[in-house]
Amino acid sequence: MSETTTSRTARNLPNGKESTVADKNGTDKGKDDAAPKGKRGGKLKLIIGAVALLALLGGVYQFVLAPKGAKAAAPPKPTPGAVVKLDSITVNLAGGHFLKLGLSLQASAAAGEDVSGAKALDAAIEEFSGKSVSELSTRPGRDKAKALLVKTVSGLYEGKVYDVYFTDFVMQ
Repeated sequence: MSETTTSRTARNLPNGKESTVADKNGTDKGKDDAAPKGKRGGKLKLIIGAVALLALLGGVYQFVLAPKGAKAAAPPKPTPGAVVKLDSITVNLAGGHFLKLGLSLQASAAAGEDVSGAKALDAAIEEFSGKSVSELSTRPGRDKAKALLVKTVSGLYEGKVYDVYFTDFVMQ
């Protein structure tokens, strides 16, 4: 009977760890004790790829495939009622300039025709006083000031007035 002998030799690796090498049965052929670095990096790449794919799919669903009715709908505009024309007022602007401002209020049908313009005129004076001519002479400047005035007036009239129209807008 012949006996197979296996001799193992220890060798030092460049990372400072020891590895054993087997002769004839092939069990320890140059493998070191730690897990291979390639596998650990591969798992990390796989996880990052999966997360990126999920984020991409979520974005595609949100912006392309999501039902259009799922987004919050704006509340419907009230039923229009009377348009109440107010007397023109003069407002002091910055730099010694003036603004002649005429307003009309769009009331809802629930408000009826008894809408006093005092609150709206006071809000307009507050909004436009001290503004510069250059700020109000551009369309975007007027639109921004009007949007703020509409929001303020709507709050003051508790939703009974929902829009404001300029009937006079003259600066000097």
